Amino acid sequence: MPTAKKKPLDLSTLPPGSVTEYSTLVCLACTFEIFTTQLGLAPRTAYSEIKKYSPTVAELTAPKAAPPFFDSEEKHPHCPYCKAAKRWHARFDTTRIESKKATDAARRKLIKTLPQKDGQFQIIEAKSDKRTTFFDWLATLDHSLELDDDDWLLESTRAWLARSQPKIDWAGVFDGVHAVRRSQRLSDGWEKEGRRLFLSRLMFSEVLVVQYLVSRSHVHGGRTLEGRLTLQELLRRLRYSGYLDKQGISSGDQFEILEQVIEKLSGGSGKVKLYHIVDRRDFLEKGKSVYASYAA
Repeated sequence: MPTAKKKPLDLSTLPPGSVTEYSTLVCLACTFEIFTTQLGLAPRTAYSEIKKYSPTVAELTAPKAAPPFFDSEEKHPHCPYCKAAKRWHARFDTTRIESKKATDAARRKLIKTLPQKDGQFQIIEAKSDKRTTFFDWLATLDHSLELDDDDWLLESTRAWLARSQPKIDWAGVFDGVHAVRRSQRLSDGWEKEGRRLFLSRLMFSEVLVVQYLVSRSHVHGGRTLEGRLTLQELLRRLRYSGYLDKQGISSGDQFEILEQVIEKLSGGSGKVKLYHIVDRRDFLEKGKSVYASYAA
């Protein structure tokens, strides 16, 4: 687990909607066992090879970790493969930043501040498409929310607004907000009145779609600010609010219409460049400790 010396990355200058954070554990007992027992390497040679190991983006961000990686929310987890205790586990924290005008300068500045010694951080560049990136964002949002707690409706609203309009300080806007409503008079934008936040019909409709997509596998239909909605009910609201006409979506069955809505929300079929900042500090420190145990 992270030590007291390990400072988290300062992501405050980056638009939160363009940043996705991942975390996974690797069992060093399993790893050393492979190198020393199966491959027959001496502990020092095994340690040298393990230090050079750089996980792939897929290993670091997979929805379900594969050996020797695993995920656990327990305070004192045990490896699901060999039952090794917490002291044998190392954490990889990965920050994914989407390349946009709003993020590029801050991302370059952040990377320049990272310590270069001993490969404590690794930068992995990758290319994806906007649709895949959007669904990756939805998946991590889903993982971070407590869908049995009604607070997730506010949290998901803020998360989407931060992604779609990154120049606005949505954390400040949502300070003290207890309810989000569709505005009947705003043609665009938003306004705050006391503890209520009013969104234009377009913005509110997008929020409903995001909430439906996040929660539709959790319960029958999807939970939204307007209650639990089936796909048919959601599309009826989008049509009534004028959202479908505004987006130029006028034909197709309900699943084709949903696909077109998703295409609009994700930004189309264009490509996206992604930068993954991999924090290897805990891995390097725990590896040294495990090697000391093997070499003793």
